[in-house]
Amino acid sequence: MASNPTYETILYDVEDNILTITLNRPEKLNAFNNRMRDEIIDALDHADADDEVRVIIFTGAGRAYCAGADLSGGGETFDRDVNADGGIVNDVHRDGGGLVSLRIYECLKPTIAAVNGAAVGVGVTSMLPMDIRIASENARFGFVFARRGIVPEACSSYFLSRVVGISRATEWCYTGEVFDAAEALDGGLVRSIVPADELMATARALATKIAKNTSAVSVTLTRHMLWRMLDVDHPMEAHKIDSRGVQYMGGSADAREGVESFLEKRDPNYTLKPSTDLPDYFPWWADPEFS
Repeated sequence: MASNPTYETILYDVEDNILTITLNRPEKLNAFNNRMRDEIIDALDHADADDEVRVIIFTGAGRAYCAGADLSGGGETFDRDVNADGGIVNDVHRDGGGLVSLRIYECLKPTIAAVNGAAVGVGVTSMLPMDIRIASENARFGFVFARRGIVPEACSSYFLSRVVGISRATEWCYTGEVFDAAEALDGGLVRSIVPADELMATARALATKIAKNTSAVSVTLTRHMLWRMLDVDHPMEAHKIDSRGVQYMGGSADAREGVESFLEKRDPNYTLKPSTDLPDYFPWWADPEFS
């Protein structure tokens, strides 16, 4: 079993094949800064390499999930000519929240947001590429960028309308209003609202269903199949990757175990590992000749 890394702005805890990443600046309402950016990316690198990790839950310490960017820099907080840090491509400073969102999108493991309190700005946009979002009754959300004189970030101009639809996305971004968990549920941003004291138990119960009952490689392939089919222009693209996946997994030890455990009415014991057993065609989207 891999040893757990330690960080300054997040907590990293693995138990029963579930990794909980806790944003841990409670005195700052878990405000996002450059160190948190780097530590989340590093934590996901560790998680992808650790086959003990089957599912990842993100949550926040204290009363907030993440109150957005750390504004302690004052009016120059978002001035990248003053606060240059991170990657630069063609003289453009890459948005730190976007680097996190892209890393979550590339993750091999399913991701769940357990939103315990305020999730504003990058606090909400960075959870959009997560697979499932569960809200505490205390959760609040806000795409407040226009009220701060900036624009949406963390790749949210891509993810938000795909998650909630263009009409709801435009309303939330144009007004910049902070809204409650009920509105988030109505808009499809979260899958459910639970009492605050049941939030983590609910998220862990869902994570356990994945960790204990499914093939890790099947879930990794499925995660990327579903996300990456959002933008294809014909079902033939899905047919091509479906066919490759069925062919590869159909002859695998996990497929045999899945059928045999079902027929024998017992719990499965899947052995394939994402770190070593993904098919040669993965990542297929990087191959322009894939067919």
